[in-house]
Amino acid sequence: MPQRVLVVDDETSIVELVAYNLRREGFEVMTENDGQQGLKRALADKPDLVVLDVMLPGLSGLDVCRSIRHESDIPVIMLTARKDELDRILGLELGADDYVTKPFSPRELVARVKAILRRTKRPADKDTTETEAVVEHHGLKIAFDKREVVLDDSPLQLTFTEFELLAILARNPGRAFTRDDLLVKVWGQDFFGDARTVDVHIRHLREKLREDPQSPRFIETVRGVGYRFKEL
Repeated sequence: MPQRVLVVDDETSIVELVAYNLRREGFEVMTENDGQQGLKRALADKPDLVVLDVMLPGLSGLDVCRSIRHESDIPVIMLTARKDELDRILGLELGADDYVTKPFSPRELVARVKAILRRTKRPADKDTTETEAVVEHHGLKIAFDKREVVLDDSPLQLTFTEFELLAILARNPGRAFTRDDLLVKVWGQDFFGDARTVDVHIRHLREKLREDPQSPRFIETVRGVGYRFKEL
């Protein structure tokens, strides 16, 4: 069964270009031209991935991304104008998995779609001798096979990316990972983004874990390197 991608953009030429290239690679493509209809389609049809323009009539792409994240962990790739760095950062803050700047190469966009869908289909990284299906640490319980996280008896709603980051760090307590390490392990070798993507998702993860920045229980910053999960 082909994987389904929803493309939401008000520029007909871009929708047609993206849809053509995705269909040529075997994807089933749905399209919408405004934010409100795009959001309805995403929540009703539950595609495998959404390609979402920032500038949309009716409801902005940022608002659509925010609403999708409240309801689902569907991967989202934002399309932004090259000059609008703020939109790219806001998109990541709201839970987007990746962004592509306009004008873009259709080949690059298809590569990013494939990379994200590959990682959403594989289990959390297991580059470790740790084999337990569950890790418990200071009130945090991670069930890797079920992809469930509970903190102080309260279930946490993590996005796919947030869970992947937590799983990699928690399976390797005490090991410092650079941002580039995490980019490769979570986003894949062919990811085109930068290290700030890791920082944004780590910040979201820490907020959900209710971390004290001065004395974190779980995820520590290793100055000049990256991040690590505190020793059990």
